[in-house]
Amino acid sequence: MAKIIVVGGNFAGLTSALELRRKLGHDHEVIMISKSPNFLFVPSLIWVPFGKRDLKDITVPLKPVATKAGLKFICAEILEILAEDKVIRCKDKDFKYDYLIIATGPEWIFDQIAGLGVNSKVSFIVTPETALETRKRWLEFIRDPGPVVIGAAPGSQCTGPTYEFLFNLEKQCRDHGIRKKVDITFITPEPFLGHLGVGGITGSNFILKKMLRMFRINYLTNVEIYEVSSETIVLKSGQSFPYKFSMIMPSFKGAKVVRDSTGLGTEDAFIPVHNTYQHKHYPSIFGVGMAADLPIKFRTPVPIGVPKTGYAADESGKTAAENIVRLLNGNNKLEAKPMGKIPDLCIMDAGDKEMLSITDSLLKPRRFSIVLPNPFYDLSKLMFEKYYLWKVRHGYSRLP
Repeated sequence: MAKIIVVGGNFAGLTSALELRRKLGHDHEVIMISKSPNFLFVPSLIWVPFGKRDLKDITVPLKPVATKAGLKFICAEILEILAEDKVIRCKDKDFKYDYLIIATGPEWIFDQIAGLGVNSKVSFIVTPETALETRKRWLEFIRDPGPVVIGAAPGSQCTGPTYEFLFNLEKQCRDHGIRKKVDITFITPEPFLGHLGVGGITGSNFILKKMLRMFRINYLTNVEIYEVSSETIVLKSGQSFPYKFSMIMPSFKGAKVVRDSTGLGTEDAFIPVHNTYQHKHYPSIFGVGMAADLPIKFRTPVPIGVPKTGYAADESGKTAAENIVRLLNGNNKLEAKPMGKIPDLCIMDAGDKEMLSITDSLLKPRRFSIVLPNPFYDLSKLMFEKYYLWKVRHGYSRLP
């Protein structure tokens, strides 16, 4: 009997663990270790500041899901992975493994810009804690409105959610009757609107230009933020923008445990993997989701990162699980599904509107890509959220 450990319990981690159990039956031991007791539907964090969601609405306790699926679940923070010895070191106990899937997610870099950080006046929406703090600041802003600056830090891999938050904020300003008192500026490191870290999608630039103009939102591209004060955001170009409320999407690196584990990760603490998600140096280790290294193959005037979407996280988790099953069955021909070639299926909420993007490949070259605007109602993301949380609660990892 082999022991397989999955580190992480969100999109990629939970999918990997459930798929391993489904495909292996009970002939092997599958353990999921997560420092969080809950699955978090991260895409809905954009709604938490505006009171459209509470955290309980977008979280699912992991233990009942794991128990139902026949997984052993351990809620613990891993301190170090000893790849040479096949050992995971936690605070109170060590675990040996035969195969390991690392799905640790990101570590957000809040202080990459002078004056920026969790204690600054600028808000974030990337963790439950930062989303709740942003809600508090938003409620204060409603009572005393003024200029708003929304944007992304250089190298940010999450420009898509930045647009979503921007449009939701604009809609909330209208709903609260303060829009005429709020001058909104959007600043992005993208070389053009709708680049999104994937080189753009057919129609994305045109539609976003139209939407920003329609909603009277000022914007600048190729922006590199230089420093932040309690009242002003200063760009490297010398331009500065006063703000009463601001949200800046930070960039991220790999998890601390990867950085603290000798020889395991890249300089940015991502897992170097083949297209099979197998570690390039340790064949018993696989890296999936945000933990997997996805080298940038394009250059922009201001650095911008490549997004690692929830769909790609699921697909990489399924691929890694399948490959471990093959290895356990003596089949060394592994499935290859490079993350940059996984289709992109994305729904961008825009307040009371939405954009659906579909491509046959996350990164270029592509054979097909299109953005379909829905100017009538933001229904698709609401439906997807309900579907995915239902899927998680029931452990239906096989479903897309």
